Amino acid sequence: MNRKKRRIESKSSRTAGFTCMYRAASYLEKNSHYKSEDDISLRLLPLFLKFLIKNRLINFEWSFFPKGIYEYVIARTKYIDKIVKESMINDVDQILILGAGFDSRAVRFREINYRTKIYELDSPHTQTEKIMQFKKRNISLPGNTVYIPMDFNVDSITEKLVSNGFKPGKITLFLMEGIIMYLSKEAVDTLFKTIYQLASSGSRMIFDYIYASVLRKENIYYGEKNIYEKVNGVQESWLSGIEKEEIKSFLQKYNLELIQNMDSTDLEKMFFCDDNDNIIARINGTHCIAYAGK
Repeated sequence: MNRKKRRIESKSSRTAGFTCMYRAASYLEKNSHYKSEDDISLRLLPLFLKFLIKNRLINFEWSFFPKGIYEYVIARTKYIDKIVKESMINDVDQILILGAGFDSRAVRFREINYRTKIYELDSPHTQTEKIMQFKKRNISLPGNTVYIPMDFNVDSITEKLVSNGFKPGKITLFLMEGIIMYLSKEAVDTLFKTIYQLASSGSRMIFDYIYASVLRKENIYYGEKNIYEKVNGVQESWLSGIEKEEIKSFLQKYNLELIQNMDSTDLEKMFFCDDNDNIIARINGTHCIAYAGK
């Protein structure tokens, strides 16, 4: 039986494009809870889409958009931004961004990045599209950033990295934002074994994941009802999840230690809580963010 071809094997990732759109919209928000600092994402948008967002002709509460996913992307971006900036300020040797999509942190934080080398791994079509759009919009590519195309289900991460100058013995921040749910279980296992081998003592990693129950369509969490169908509809289906309350044991298999696990409730309290401790927005409940170390 022929394997169904996935979009990223022939085109730029559509989910990466949606994430860029959400970040651009967030940058234009007036409400401080919604506003983030990714100005680069706005510059990357096509003119018609930028017009629609600037004039509020797109409403993320429309049924087309999974409930709470806009808020989730905002919270995830802010959470990871903070850790990345702290890592650069503390002179972490390397940052490895796996499945980088249209991530702009290497550009946005270049003023505080004095010595940290950044490596971006992504599918060839998405990475080529990103670099092309950066150049088209006169966004200079940082000299300390290395772009490496690869297929996470086939290629060897170690071989790709080492051949491009990555140093396994250096303290590294591993960033996997919106990636492991798109990998097969075998690929996830290989990925985390590889991270352990590459990570020196003191290294850290951030990744988000979905609950395994979402793949079983149990419809437990806020916003779950149509999100699974949406990602399948753009030929970028989810393949892997982690059972609720099992993130510690998942990491222990790879001799990694959980520092912090943020579910939707935690993220709502951190980013969408007003001065009276009222939650002003709900976050899609299918995802969590894990921060771990070696």
